[in-house]
Amino acid sequence: MRADHGGSTVILEAIVSRDLWFWHALFGMAGLDNDMNVLGASPLFNDILNKEQNMSYVVNRHEYNYGYYLADEIYPNYAIFVKSYSYPVDEKQKMFKSAHEYAKKDVERAFGVLKQQ
Repeated sequence: MRADHGGSTVILEAIVSRDLWFWHALFGMAGLDNDMNVLGASPLFNDILNKEQNMSYVVNRHEYNYGYYLADEIYPNYAIFVKSYSYPVDEKQKMFKSAHEYAKKDVERAFGVLKQQ
């Protein structure tokens, strides 16, 4: 129950690609009041943390065994979460921050499309 919304809420964890494809969705149970609680209940991330999911790929002849997810600062410092720079100091960091924010806009756009339906 959230007083600022005047009723109960459900949190949605989602992984969305630029083409508006939802690759994963988990609706948080009532009472899960923040992203960290939803993350703790997520079967996707529990499988990753327990090393039960293998997503091997190769970049520049280096093999990676797990995917990565763009995340905000509230998420823990796990290798699978790629966070933006709070205060970018050079052009490379500024460019990464811009790309990270652009990807977040893709997720917001996907939710906007769902809301219109």
